[in-house]
Amino acid sequence: MVELDFQKSGGLIPAVAQDWRTGEVLMLAYISPESWAETLASGYATYFSRSRGKLWKKGESSGHLQKIHAILVDCDLDTVVFKVEQLGPGACHTGHRSCFYREVAGDELREISGTVFDAEKVYQVKK
Repeated sequence: MVELDFQKSGGLIPAVAQDWRTGEVLMLAYISPESWAETLASGYATYFSRSRGKLWKKGESSGHLQKIHAILVDCDLDTVVFKVEQLGPGACHTGHRSCFYREVAGDELREISGTVFDAEKVYQVKK
């Protein structure tokens, strides 16, 4: 297994998920040694959820899995890019395809793409 430098940043390193065909950045999350090993073993992106304090296979609740097509590793061995096939309409828990659906416009954020799925239905969010 390729050894990454998890010690430099306290045990977690950034992982950028990028559409393998278009290059669109879908999301940024973090991986631990365990989620790295699971990603390599399964072929599907598995992250470490900082808010839940546990491994998180992307798509485990939504069905919107991320199939790995390639992995890029930076020069310091402390950041990765997962080139993924986004299974399902989107990567963002808000219902957008990408978590990067807003841009800075002066002193405001402007939405530059709409939702592609109903997040409340997919995640069974209760109001």
